[in-house]
Amino acid sequence: MLQAALASGTAGRRSVFELFPRRLPEGRRYGVVAGVGRALDAIESFRFDPDVLAALGGVVDDATLSWLAEYRFQGSAWGYAEGEVYFPHSPLLTVEATFADAVLLETVLLSIYNHDSAIASAASRMTLAAGGRPCIEMGSRRTHEEAAVAAARAAYVAGFEATSNLAARARYGVPSTGTSAHAFTLLHDSERDAFHAQVASLGTGTTLLVDTYDIAEAVRVAVEVAGTGLGAVRIDSGDLGVLAHDVRRQLDELGAHQTKIIVTSDLDEFAIAALAAAPVDGYGVGTQLVTGSGAPTCGLVYKLVAREGDRGEMVSVAKQSIDKSSIGGRKYALRRRTVGGVAEAEVVGIGTPPVDDGDDRTLVTPLVLDGEIVGREPLAVARDRHRAAVAELPIAVQSMMKGEPAIPTLFE
Repeated sequence: MLQAALASGTAGRRSVFELFPRRLPEGRRYGVVAGVGRALDAIESFRFDPDVLAALGGVVDDATLSWLAEYRFQGSAWGYAEGEVYFPHSPLLTVEATFADAVLLETVLLSIYNHDSAIASAASRMTLAAGGRPCIEMGSRRTHEEAAVAAARAAYVAGFEATSNLAARARYGVPSTGTSAHAFTLLHDSERDAFHAQVASLGTGTTLLVDTYDIAEAVRVAVEVAGTGLGAVRIDSGDLGVLAHDVRRQLDELGAHQTKIIVTSDLDEFAIAALAAAPVDGYGVGTQLVTGSGAPTCGLVYKLVAREGDRGEMVSVAKQSIDKSSIGGRKYALRRRTVGGVAEAEVVGIGTPPVDDGDDRTLVTPLVLDGEIVGREPLAVARDRHRAAVAELPIAVQSMMKGEPAIPTLFE
């Protein structure tokens, strides 16, 4: 596309691209925007170095290679801030630049937004189901090594407290935590020896894994070794609800009233919700989180919605394909709210911003202006934004049952 546009003289036409979802995954009531910070980093560093240009030899012509060698994104972008929730047709990202500048970003932007938003959307449902109990991201062994780092970051944005992925700690400052695996217990001649070694090295505040052999015996030995100040025990198999009640009763009988119970083992939002009445203090979530809990992508698309006409005017354009149509024109958005602050509609303005009636909240914010990144922010800000955005949604979002989007999308 780039080579043909350069040859035809249309590559420099001012264009507006929009990244948006046509729909939510089936049954989901809202989505969560994540990956914005990673996308901004990618835009800033998007380059074609000599090795890449050499690899493209024979793929594109020399004129295109020369153009790519000088590529720096010089356009502008506006979008939903990280941690915000979204609905069908929410304009998550609007890119305005020359066609050539903007079209090159399609794959990198979609890959980041689709992956990270899928993880954050699943994580948000899990933290809702947890009802204030902490969730820990533990999915690194169930996905690509780089996706694991991005997943830990996205889960943190959507309310997870920590990750077992140390690269996410190093790159993004996501708090890290963890415990031993069954291999550590099996390494030793006895479970007692394993517990002694862990406590001696990490202190009594550590978390001991108690389901390698017999759980009741392991809990008894754990308290003998660490004392009643033992930080936590982890259960990784069996009927977690029943076992949590049994272990809580046993810990209390042994005087370890402050020792917490952490559960793991293929948890998703539904399993977490089912454990609401159990004496569980935290959840470790892996496979289902890093695979989007049934929705591994958000189905986000990146479409040209306006471009410069022959006389320099901006012309709305739209795809008309059956089931894959788009709506032409640059979009703006706000969250319409009641006087009590409860969201009641996603209002998308076409061509001009929708009118704020005084209780609404503008959703689109500057991210890149004339090639300069202006939208970076700490992850803590994104976490706070997510918490506030979910809190203003109708109470129906707290249900794990399948349903329609929590609020309708209206076009103006």
